[in-house]
Amino acid sequence: MKFRRQRIEDGGINLTPLIDVVFLLLIFFMVSTTFTKESRLQIELPTATGEPPPEERMALEIVVDSQGQYRINEKALQGRDIDALMAAIERLAEGDTDMPVMITADANSPHQAVVTAMDAAGRLGFSRLSLTTQKPQGGQGPN
Repeated sequence: MKFRRQRIEDGGINLTPLIDVVFLLLIFFMVSTTFTKESRLQIELPTATGEPPPEERMALEIVVDSQGQYRINEKALQGRDIDALMAAIERLAEGDTDMPVMITADANSPHQAVVTAMDAAGRLGFSRLSLTTQKPQGGQGPN
């Protein structure tokens, strides 16, 4: 008897396991990736020169010296209490609470004197408060 030899066809490499592995990797990366949406606005900020605008209205200037004494618009104030300070501010402002208030304090003035000046202006309804400073000399700024 003559047995026929069966021919085994070599159809190439079986790609099914390779495709399964690729799909598993794809699913793994899709699940593990965080999708963040960047919501930053691209804006261009305006530029300005360093020149201050011309003073169109008179400002109230409160100066606090190193001993805690007050001067309002170059007039010395008698007393350090908040009531005297409020009366002087109200008299000079003539009811105009929209007037800007600049507080200039000595570097060695008591902290409480500056807070009292800010409190007095706030109680009277002034909302445009500013503290004056000077540029550090020699380019030494805060670190």
